[in-house]
Amino acid sequence: MVNTTSSAPLDVAGVRTSTRQIRSTPGYRAFTIANFGVLVLVGALTLYPFLNLAARAFSAEAAISAGEVFVWPVGFNTTTLLSVVEQEMFWLNYRNTIVYTVVATVIAMALTTTFAYVLSKKHLKGRAFLIGLALFTMFFSGGLIPNYMLITGLGFKNTMWAIVLPQAINVFNLLIMKSFFENFPAELEEAAAIDGLSTYGILFRIVLPLSKAVIATMVLFYAVAFWNSWFPAFLFMDEPSLYPVTVFLRNIIAGASGTGEGLSDSAVQIGANIKAVTTILTVLPIVCLYPFIQKYFVSGVMLGSVKG
Repeated sequence: MVNTTSSAPLDVAGVRTSTRQIRSTPGYRAFTIANFGVLVLVGALTLYPFLNLAARAFSAEAAISAGEVFVWPVGFNTTTLLSVVEQEMFWLNYRNTIVYTVVATVIAMALTTTFAYVLSKKHLKGRAFLIGLALFTMFFSGGLIPNYMLITGLGFKNTMWAIVLPQAINVFNLLIMKSFFENFPAELEEAAAIDGLSTYGILFRIVLPLSKAVIATMVLFYAVAFWNSWFPAFLFMDEPSLYPVTVFLRNIIAGASGTGEGLSDSAVQIGANIKAVTTILTVLPIVCLYPFIQKYFVSGVMLGSVKG
């Protein structure tokens, strides 16, 4: 008779023994050591610029100019840092940056999410035209002067909306979210529709709770972009009390180099470490935020890039 029984169980002990034998070979040990060394080298090369930046922020100008600063401050100096943070305008502009970033990110996420969800529906009439319209803006823009005239004509000059609305939808982020929603299981939405949920109910109660990875990624993208943005404010705002902190720090750098209107005598005298100090002050909040959403970052991008 033909034996119809299933194959023999996996010999777990044999697999473990074989694995131990492989790990004990000279080739495997050499590979492990080489792999460890490469990872340490890559980590050191990645970390060095940040350590050097922090060291420059707290080093004496003479030591920086002489090239003596590497990963540890030389001639510990906090004059530059204090001359920046002691100014009341700095904290006012810092508050402006937080407000602009939060409001702009919320609006951008609302518009991008809803637009991407609509574009992910292949049965939508006019879908190709809407996608083409979005892609058109990636390659062509109205130009600086027409944009300035438009913002001024709408009455947005010297307001937060001059920063928020023109950058409300980033097409790259839109395409990532559209691809993610296209890969979303249609069966879940169909079951929710049978249960009586409306389109908005499906989006807010089914789709978005299962899209935390891509949402966290888009929040990070938008927040970083709005936090670091300075040119729209520099172009559309005339009142220093409305500036974001990036424009404030740009003016300090310009004043320190003798080409701009210095904000104080001490700020104008800032020398070689001003760029390091301003960079540290600007990126610190984003660096503190990133670890909390880093676990969603790679998975969100990869999920949204399965299909174009």
